[in-house]
Amino acid sequence: MGRTADQIPLFDSLSRKCVWVNGPIIVGAGPSGLAVAASLRDRGVPFVILERSDCIASLWQHRTYDRLKLHLPKQFCHLPRLPFAAGDPKYPTRKQFIVYLESYAKHFGISPRFNHSVRSAWFDETCGLWRVRAVAVSGSTEVEYIGRWLVAATGENAMKVVPEIEGLAEFRGSVTHVCDYKSGEVFAGKRVLVVGCGNSGMEVSLDLCDHSAHPSMVVRNSVHVLPREIYGRSTFELGVLLMKWLPLWLVDFIILLLSWLVLGKTEKYGLRRPRTGPMQLKTRHGRTPVLDSGALDKIKAGEIAVVPAVKRFFAAGNVELVNGEILEIDAVILATGYRSNVASWLQESDQLFSKDGVPKKPFPNGWKGRSGLYAVGFTGRGLAGASTDAVKVAEDISEAWKEETRQQKRVGACHRRCISQL
Repeated sequence: MGRTADQIPLFDSLSRKCVWVNGPIIVGAGPSGLAVAASLRDRGVPFVILERSDCIASLWQHRTYDRLKLHLPKQFCHLPRLPFAAGDPKYPTRKQFIVYLESYAKHFGISPRFNHSVRSAWFDETCGLWRVRAVAVSGSTEVEYIGRWLVAATGENAMKVVPEIEGLAEFRGSVTHVCDYKSGEVFAGKRVLVVGCGNSGMEVSLDLCDHSAHPSMVVRNSVHVLPREIYGRSTFELGVLLMKWLPLWLVDFIILLLSWLVLGKTEKYGLRRPRTGPMQLKTRHGRTPVLDSGALDKIKAGEIAVVPAVKRFFAAGNVELVNGEILEIDAVILATGYRSNVASWLQESDQLFSKDGVPKKPFPNGWKGRSGLYAVGFTGRGLAGASTDAVKVAEDISEAWKEETRQQKRVGACHRRCISQL
């Protein structure tokens, strides 16, 4: 491990190395972590990024399907201080977004410490510093990083959600979470039950159709399905523009009226709309509407069946729905989403995070805790929300870091006290 002025090994032993970080410790090298790092770099603040995988944005690189594109126009998805290239399409593909993130890291000189899985992080009241213990992938070396600030940037999608459904463990067909799904090619000719009707569930169902599979999509609750574009303009972009001038209820009325003109009445196909409008749900609860990219036409044509919730699976290859219907299926794809993993490694006393690993305070107030703890990537508002919080975090840390560096003697004394505790 390189020895720099920003990352000073305090001592070595056979089991653990302790490293002083002259700046924040960032956990996670996805878009959120990169956004924080770039914003800190722009302000001259040193940092360390710890990433459990072997690359940046591991969710995008290893756990997304081939046909994935950004659901929103690129101007709403770029990270701070570096937009997408002018030649990139309006909705970049998965591969184009990964290239963008890699160029972003290179542009700002961001070099995460890969294959470092954070096992625990806690605030040491004795010396007033954060202690973050990480283990290399090999498992042979534990490193304890010690610093004044900690940024949790692992985001809302760190762990897959696998629902508990009766009989699922005994089901003899293939069961795949959407994070492991790449293409419908391997499902050609098969009857596939897609559990979940969000953007991923809709797109996976469409992809299965395109590869001659026979999908049935489980829709348990009401859902807003909107056209990705309305008469050539992004629906999301239109909503954002209208919200600058009109109350939220009126924006929802206009969006839903235009969606009805483009898509028709979705309820007749088993897709009930919530009583609360799509922009209200997005703004107040972070609940994203489905932006249709062709799946609804397949539903209308009967190529994607819409079915109610699952009651139980049978080992032989059947599934019973809550309405009593029995389906014969060959495979199951769980488009049941992801969740935060913060609760598994972060120990904190001020309870910035709930037991579910997301900030208790809603956006835009959930980015800062006490004792130098910050959160980025937990807004429920995608890349734009993460970028907004990243800039706030960098500004706040930058001010504190400048003040700390003016008092080197006091910091050094605290540094020595911390060493004495190891």
